[in-house]
Amino acid sequence: MNPTYTIALVAHDNCKDDLAEWVAFNKEKLKQHQIVCTGTTGKIVEAELNKGVEKHSREYIRISLLKSGPLGGDQQLGALISENKIDFMFFFWDPMAQQPHDVDVKALLRITVLYNIPTASNRATADFLISSSLFGSGDYERKIYDYTSYTTRKLK
Repeated sequence: MNPTYTIALVAHDNCKDDLAEWVAFNKEKLKQHQIVCTGTTGKIVEAELNKGVEKHSREYIRISLLKSGPLGGDQQLGALISENKIDFMFFFWDPMAQQPHDVDVKALLRITVLYNIPTASNRATADFLISSSLFGSGDYERKIYDYTSYTTRKLK
């Protein structure tokens, strides 16, 4: 039995078309999982996953939509990660454009590393991650680090 993951899909404006193509190519793999997206990206992903499917059909895939990244969606996603509610993140980010929420983007990427979330930041890495024999096999268990020593430290 294949596990069901909660997968975060995020893309900066200049990368949304690339993510939409990637989602279309990987539709069969993605549709068996829970998908969480920020803002506009979610609308694009939902439309791509549901092409040719009636909206009221049982096959229609609903995407959990957060706010747009600059309006707090990155922080909402970070909160979900810190609560261990996200298993993978595919974030097609634009290294050539300055973002009004650069600090939020950096914080989101930091939290994925802190919580050991498999993260792809471009299409090539996304291709390798989703095509890995570990993806969907149930054989991989992500290590969750214990930060008790940090949370229980004595402060002066």
